[in-house]
Amino acid sequence: MIRSRVLILQATGTNRDGDTAAAVEMAGGRPVVRHINALRANPAELHDYQMLILPGGFSYGDALGAGRLWAADLRWLFEAELARFVERGKPVLGICNGFQALVRSGWLPWPMADESSGLPGATLTRNESNRFECRWVWLAPDPVSPCVFTRGLDRSLFCPVAHGEGRFVTDAAGLARLSAGHQIALTYVTADGGAAAYPDNPNGSISGIAGVCDPGGTILGLMPHPENHIVPEQHPRWTRERGASCLPLFEQGIRYASQL
Repeated sequence: MIRSRVLILQATGTNRDGDTAAAVEMAGGRPVVRHINALRANPAELHDYQMLILPGGFSYGDALGAGRLWAADLRWLFEAELARFVERGKPVLGICNGFQALVRSGWLPWPMADESSGLPGATLTRNESNRFECRWVWLAPDPVSPCVFTRGLDRSLFCPVAHGEGRFVTDAAGLARLSAGHQIALTYVTADGGAAAYPDNPNGSISGIAGVCDPGGTILGLMPHPENHIVPEQHPRWTRERGASCLPLFEQGIRYASQL
C-alpha cells in the first residue's frame, strides 16, 4: 500500500513540526518536513503531496501578531497553488499557529472569495484571561460535520493547548452560518461532555469553538495540539487513565487523502 505523502510546512519559529511528523507517521502517512523557503522557490512542489499541515509554534516570532506574517506568505506567495490544492479536494490541517495563519490568510472559516460579498468574518484574538494558557482540554467532535478529519469520531479527545491568541470570535451572523453548516468541527467541553467555561474553555472562544472547517470539510483549523497526545505516555495521568488519544484525527485525515 502506498502511503499518502504529507507536507508539514515549516516556517522560522515553528516548533511542533517534529511532533506533527511523528503523529503522521504513526497514523500511516509519510511525513515530509519542508521549510517554507523551499516551497517559495518551487510552489508547484505542493502538488507532490496528498495533504498539507501547518504546525504550531511561533512563526516569524509572531511579529505583528500571531500567524500574521505566515498568513502573508500563504496569501501572496502561494495563493494560486494552494487554491489548486484545495480545489482538488486535498486536505489541509492548521494547528494552533497554523490555524491562526489559515484564518488570517482568509482560508478559514470561509473562502477568500467571500471577502467582498458582505458575508460575516471571524478572527482569533487574545485569550479572555489576557495571558498565555497552557493546560489540557477536552474536545467534542460534531458527528455530522463535513470535516474529513473528524468524520466518524464518536468520542471526545484529550490534548493540550498552548497559546496566547486563541479566542475564536465572530458575530451573530457568522456563528449562525457556522452552526448551520456544521463547520464547528470541535468544541471545548468538560470531562463529562458538558458545556465548558474557563478553564475548560481556555481562551473564551464563542460557543466553546476549538476548531472549525471550511464548508467543504477539507480544511480544518484548531487551537489545541492533537499531535501531543498520540501515545499513552503523553497523557498527564497515563499510569491511571488511558484513552482519548488524538491519533484518530490524523488517521481519518490520512485515510481520506489516500483515496484521492
